[in-house]
Amino acid sequence: MGKKQKLPLVYKPVGFMFGWASGALAGMAFRKVWKAIRHEDDAPDALDRDRGWGEVLLAAAIQGAIFAAVRSAADRTGAKAIERSTGVWPAKEKGGRD
Repeated sequence: MGKKQKLPLVYKPVGFMFGWASGALAGMAFRKVWKAIRHEDDAPDALDRDRGWGEVLLAAAIQGAIFAAVRSAADRTGAKAIERSTGVWPAKEKGGRD
């Protein structure tokens, strides 16, 4: 088994750590953005009976965009760190998320 085949397995704990941290960071960022937009501490969720469709979908869209951007930044940072330290990119092949 060559170096390129073993590296994705080695990257998994690093990726998990970056993913966990990015989720926490994205949650904090979303709360700040929502407070700036709507001047409310709590964003609506799908089961919030007193909120309309527009508010629920706006909150979901903003939250999704923030989480995707932060996760991508964290994944890219981790991959670049692995490449710098080992000389090998951690992904098996080109392509999107699994």
